[in-house]
Amino acid sequence: MSENPAGSQEASLWSDIRDSIRGSRRDYTKGSIGRAILVLAVPMVLEMMMQSVFEVADIYFVGKLGADSVASVGIAASLIILVFAIGLGLAMAAAAVVARRIGEKDHEGAAHSAAQAILACIGVSIPIGVLGALYAPELLALMGASAQVIEVGSGYTAVLFGSNLTILLLFLINSVFRGAGDAAAAMRALWIANILNIILDPIFIFGFGPVPAMGTTGAAVATAIGRSIGVAYQLKILFGGSGNLKLSLRHFGLDAALIRRLLRISGPGMLQYLVGTASWMALMRIMAEFGSEALAGYTIAIRIIIFALLPSWGVANAAATMVGQNLGALKPDRAERSVWLCCVVDAVFLGALGLVIIAFSRPLMTAFTADPEVIRVGARALWIMALSFPIWAVGMITVQAFNGAGDTTTPTWINLMAYWIIQIPLAWYMAIPLGFGPTGVFIVISIAQVVLAIIGTIWFRTGIWKRKVV
Repeated sequence: MSENPAGSQEASLWSDIRDSIRGSRRDYTKGSIGRAILVLAVPMVLEMMMQSVFEVADIYFVGKLGADSVASVGIAASLIILVFAIGLGLAMAAAAVVARRIGEKDHEGAAHSAAQAILACIGVSIPIGVLGALYAPELLALMGASAQVIEVGSGYTAVLFGSNLTILLLFLINSVFRGAGDAAAAMRALWIANILNIILDPIFIFGFGPVPAMGTTGAAVATAIGRSIGVAYQLKILFGGSGNLKLSLRHFGLDAALIRRLLRISGPGMLQYLVGTASWMALMRIMAEFGSEALAGYTIAIRIIIFALLPSWGVANAAATMVGQNLGALKPDRAERSVWLCCVVDAVFLGALGLVIIAFSRPLMTAFTADPEVIRVGARALWIMALSFPIWAVGMITVQAFNGAGDTTTPTWINLMAYWIIQIPLAWYMAIPLGFGPTGVFIVISIAQVVLAIIGTIWFRTGIWKRKVV
């Protein structure tokens, strides 16, 4: 009886994919690198795909309310991104430390680190929530919003900031899961949060039964409820011990030294994302000069771009986990090989996806709005940015690799160069003095991504990140 090695390998591959989705305990410091990346990346990609669906669904329902509502969501999103920066900074630190402890086979240390990161997260969320909720109209005005945009968007912005703890915890705990190699738990948490949000969006925006129509504010209420239930699920996994980590109340005894260490690592990480997000805020401010239609077109296009890029973040997060755990296991060469393999896979994926977006840029926009000017601006934004998608993949993965090693300072400098020194001034100069308008902003976004990828690749090849201690 003849054997079928190809069939056996295919069966094994599908078995690995099923296990990765269900959640299985594996040692990512041994065996095939490609298979380890596959098992990590599949649930991470599925997790980010659901986040992508949420981003598009959210703007789809709000788009029914008109250009002012879309513009208000775009401006509020650019403001709440500051909260994301804090959450992602803490998440990076927690993921790096947890991954390193898991690589060292110190599961108790990993659980203790996760608990202290949660305490730090709660501490920073309270003042942000209070200030953001109280000063929502002033924040929108600061971003150049018109009186109509402020009127429809103040409630949305206040609820979004007021519920920022759910945003921070969802980011943080999912990063803890990823650092521990439990990508399936992170996937399920985000799916629960975002499926609920998609179901609740039309109910709270347009009203249903006893629920009154809340307009734009309803989108934020739906998001807050969905994320809260997602966080509750995360805590159930952490305390129930069904994942790779098991937390108990003893892990939450205040450890000031560890919190300081986490904040020290997360500080540059927060700055890293603040650099990037402040740049997006600046671009939003530049786009506001061209009216609500241009701002709405840009907002919809960016949501579609996020839809395309978020699955690639799944591959980048897999690379970060491989780097952290393999450095902990004293296998830096295996960590490096993992990153280059992820770069190749992600560049091919995003290159193909970019071609699809270029071919269907106008139909994609018409799915969200019937305004011809909004469609025109958004379609141009889509195909210009999609041209550089393969380069975006390389930049995303090399930057995440530094973060996975606990080196959050290097990506901060890379982002500073690409976004503040190049992107912001060049976008303003091309859009306004040179008269390119919104098109100038779109071109510069692609240029900045090319710069980021080049610097990231050159610096990663030096290998300095291999010596980072966390």
